[in-house]
Amino acid sequence: APMEDAHAKTIAEVFAQLRANPGEGLSSREVKRRRKIWGTNELPCRPKKPFWKLILKQFDDLLVKILIAAAVISFFLGVANDEGSYALVEPGVILIILVANASVGVLTETNAAKAIEELGSYQADVATILRDGNLGVFPSAELVPGDVVELAVGDRIPADVRLWNMKGSSFRVDQALLTGESDSVLKSVEVVSTVRAVLQDKTCMAYSGTVVTAGRARGVIVGTGMRTAIGKIQDALSSVDNTDDTTPLKRKLDEFGTVLSKLIAVICGLVWIVNIGHFSDPAHGGMLRGAVHYLKIAVALAVAAIPEGLPAVVTTCLALGTRKMAKQNAIVRTLSAVETLGCTSVICSDKTGTVTTNIMTVSRVCVVNSVEISVENQSSPANYLTEYKVAGNSYAPDGKILEILTDKPVDRPANLASLLHFAICSSLCNESSLSYDRTTGSFKKIGESTEVALRVLAEKIGLPGFDNMTRALTHLDMEERATYCATYWRGQFERVCTVEFDRDRKMMSVLAKRKGQSILFTKGSPEAIMRRCTQVLTNSKGVAEPITSQLREILMEKYQTYARKSLRVLALAMRPLISEQDRACVDDEDGLTLLGFCGMVDPPRPEVKKAVDVCRGAGIRVVMVTGDNKLTAEAVANHVGLDDVMGGGSHPTTSILARKMTAEAAAAGLPMTGILFPPKKSCTGQDFDKMDLQAQNDAALSMSVFSRVEPQHKTRLVELLKAHGQVVAMTGDGVNDAPALRRADIGIAMGSGTAVAKHAADIVLADDNFASIVTAVAEGRAIFNNTKQFVRYMVSSNIGEILACALFFIDFYSINVFLIPSSTVYFGEVVCIFIAAALGMPETLCPVQLLWVNLVTDGLPATALGFN
Repeated sequence: APMEDAHAKTIAEVFAQLRANPGEGLSSREVKRRRKIWGTNELPCRPKKPFWKLILKQFDDLLVKILIAAAVISFFLGVANDEGSYALVEPGVILIILVANASVGVLTETNAAKAIEELGSYQADVATILRDGNLGVFPSAELVPGDVVELAVGDRIPADVRLWNMKGSSFRVDQALLTGESDSVLKSVEVVSTVRAVLQDKTCMAYSGTVVTAGRARGVIVGTGMRTAIGKIQDALSSVDNTDDTTPLKRKLDEFGTVLSKLIAVICGLVWIVNIGHFSDPAHGGMLRGAVHYLKIAVALAVAAIPEGLPAVVTTCLALGTRKMAKQNAIVRTLSAVETLGCTSVICSDKTGTVTTNIMTVSRVCVVNSVEISVENQSSPANYLTEYKVAGNSYAPDGKILEILTDKPVDRPANLASLLHFAICSSLCNESSLSYDRTTGSFKKIGESTEVALRVLAEKIGLPGFDNMTRALTHLDMEERATYCATYWRGQFERVCTVEFDRDRKMMSVLAKRKGQSILFTKGSPEAIMRRCTQVLTNSKGVAEPITSQLREILMEKYQTYARKSLRVLALAMRPLISEQDRACVDDEDGLTLLGFCGMVDPPRPEVKKAVDVCRGAGIRVVMVTGDNKLTAEAVANHVGLDDVMGGGSHPTTSILARKMTAEAAAAGLPMTGILFPPKKSCTGQDFDKMDLQAQNDAALSMSVFSRVEPQHKTRLVELLKAHGQVVAMTGDGVNDAPALRRADIGIAMGSGTAVAKHAADIVLADDNFASIVTAVAEGRAIFNNTKQFVRYMVSSNIGEILACALFFIDFYSINVFLIPSSTVYFGEVVCIFIAAALGMPETLCPVQLLWVNLVTDGLPATALGFN
């Protein structure tokens, strides 16, 4: 049977429960038996909603139903009066308008179903399986729980697998599809003791749809089809039903429609009733014809009172809004998202790529300046070490190496011994590369983020002998420039072999040769590297010197300082070998010479802090929801200002955009403060699971950071916030984000995200930038306000038409009537219609004419209001 807790069981327990043999696999007969029980290893396609149901849904509106009833009545009355083909004109015009409005809704509905269909593309087609004692390639759909699978680099994992045998020093899997983690994950076969561990912490598991990036391994399948992690996401995505969710504008229009329809029914009924005495008027040619005549007048009044052009004008205004938002890099996929975005009170944002750039870069380099320091200078660690800043937040290889105190560029950094060897080690002990995308004009990474960061650092340090690397290499093609320095060093050294990274050593090494000399280049965690270092390369002398205990303490303190700033720290080292070697092993990683430390960071986008301030000033709460670890998430939150407390008064901000959003909020009747901004608080997905319902509600309303979260946590957070009346915008880019994107009032997918996330979302951010969300919200608030203005205009205009008709009748009979003030305009309308009907005045405008007047005199001016 499929296992939910395979990660917490030993290999023996897993095979025993699955009744599988690790050496033979399952027999073909057993596979057939299990397939009958558990079905195929596929994600089933959800039955599509019939097209006719989508069409009928668009007519499920009270005002629309009244117009349809008016069209039907008009048709039968026309037939009864022997009007011939003219009998089809009035109902035909009404139906054409309704069908045109409904077509927009049908197109919107079809987009949601595509998100589920896209999930199938993430399943593997075939897999290498041990069956009947022999390895063979089988269709993934035929796999069952208990099958033994072999995984290698490049394989897409066919099902959820419990790993049990590593064939190499390391096995890594890219599971960003499910967790959003930018780096591939190092796997192991060890038991994870926490039964309710989040998916990111289940290191002995490999999940369906993820991809092997390094190593070979064997595992046993513990979940197939809908019982996999990606299957559960599809189940959650399918179960999200937003059919009952309506946008704020839709709710207000529905309320207006209910009131207006009741009023119309009363007016039309009373108009017909008060004219019963005129049914037998000779001008009508009989009592029945008189009854039909006044019924047509009642229908005309119903048509006049209903702003049938309103859907078209709303759609036009929202479409104009989508064009404006597109210029701000927010691509709107559903029109209703435009006005809903303007009502947003909470933004739940991912961290990687949205708040941060998702570009891992080296921001600090620390090398040893000297081992021997004069007695008077020994108290200051700065006298032992030299620190550098590294400019640039992209993969472009042209950033400067800067002095830490003055920010002045270092003159020819490659002429400094430590930085030179730093560049050599970063180039050789590295499996990544850079490429240049000519269509976007930007540099792209190939490989692990940390290794790419080191590759870029090597390019920034440059080569010895150049006064200005950027100027010296301007003649190069951008593709060649991307890896020029690394290519140079790889030409100077011959890479012989690699000692792969593993969890125990926490380092990797490359053996290289140059002029008959073998040199081992190593990188890894500072603790692991420092334990194996006996010497250090100094900048002052350019030679290796014995490392002292005092210097060792100073270096470890500097490492701790970097770590506290949430920098990812790597140490680089080297070891010249005595004799020329063709192979290297773990034993060679002793007696190393330390080159220094480097601190890496996925930097927050520079504009995010201001955008967060804008949100706060406009009454919008921002919450970071990420799969990353707690410390990193909190550090980024601190940097962008998510830990600030909102004071009792208005938040001081000088942002023009904030003032605009606040003004639009006031004009639109939206909340000015949203939920109170809490003190800095954060919790993990595991913490959230352990809370009772009340505690979860409190967390949803107070936490600024949710870290180490899984898909169900995001969906649950959205549900809790919506239950408290909040309008929630949720961002995401992975398959794991799709259910929450569907559940939120506004789902915002990243332009670089998966197709599943984009199809589940209402808006796609072309530039993956949090600041673009804030700009789009400002635009949405303006559109919401404009929409309210033209709704008021159209309603008042239609009431005016009815009054005009009544006044025409009154003027026809030279009667003077005192009109009630506009504040009670509905009462005045009723009075006028009663008087006109009581006098038996002639019909002035038929329904088709009223429709034309509504569309021409209401629609065009109302549309103009949408440009405000």
